[in-house]
Amino acid sequence: MRSFFYNLGYFVKETFRMLRMNLLSNLFSLVGTGLILFLFGLVITGGTIGNRIVMLLSEEAQISAYFTDLTDMEKAEDLVSRIKELEGVRDAFYINATQAYGRMEKVLGEEAGILELFENNPFEAFIEIRIHMEAMDTVIEKVNALEGIDYVRDNIEVLEQMRGITQGLKILGYFIFLAVSITTLIILSHLIRQGIYHNREQIHTMKLLGAPNAFIGFPFVTVGLLLTLTGGLIASGLLVFFIDGAYGEMNGLLPFLPLPSKNELTSGIILWIPTVSAFLGISGSLFGLSSVKKVSG
Repeated sequence: MRSFFYNLGYFVKETFRMLRMNLLSNLFSLVGTGLILFLFGLVITGGTIGNRIVMLLSEEAQISAYFTDLTDMEKAEDLVSRIKELEGVRDAFYINATQAYGRMEKVLGEEAGILELFENNPFEAFIEIRIHMEAMDTVIEKVNALEGIDYVRDNIEVLEQMRGITQGLKILGYFIFLAVSITTLIILSHLIRQGIYHNREQIHTMKLLGAPNAFIGFPFVTVGLLLTLTGGLIASGLLVFFIDGAYGEMNGLLPFLPLPSKNELTSGIILWIPTVSAFLGISGSLFGLSSVKKVSG
């Protein structure tokens, strides 16, 4: 450890000398790595948001049971009580036609004026049933069997589609991570090998003086780490900026969408994108350093 700190000045000097030696190649590699990590982070962020939305919607999963024409108010209240006792039901509420109209006004917002085109209230009373997602099929079957219930409307198709999209984003994220890893390893390996070639005489001299491979190779590792870590920080900054703008737009267009906390999302990005980039930088540099063993006189 003492020798490491003793040689720290040399390592820093060599790292920046190597960066300046292939400045254009290093800049292209930095930009390319940053864009690749940004794409990777974008897909993973989309998957995270999708997962959270599906989870929150599943917790709020509900179905709507509509009455037959012969169901009166007293029977409707009795049905609500019976439905509450069913296994898999969280709660049940009677929603009259006026309340249903008011809810639609809130959903439509500025477009609610279209409802004034109807002479009479186009909505009808129903029972709002909050359920456990895994028990949806059983609850629907039991509610449909109750006398006084005409039909049941559920949102299972929407949830299943969202779950499918989320799973697709996950798989895409895995493939992109694999592509990012392979691309980063190839880029860094090429840069390290190029650096070794340009410094082959110096490496040969240091070997003759008895310098170990770890001493010779450490500056190459720091170059790879510095490039990918900087690329990761650039990608993180771009992602935070993108998320901040996207959240502002989505909150304006879709205020009812249960998005995860923006601070929680950006904190995770700032933490794991640089961590992944640092890991890839070290791995790629070590992979490229296998060429050091082949450097002889």
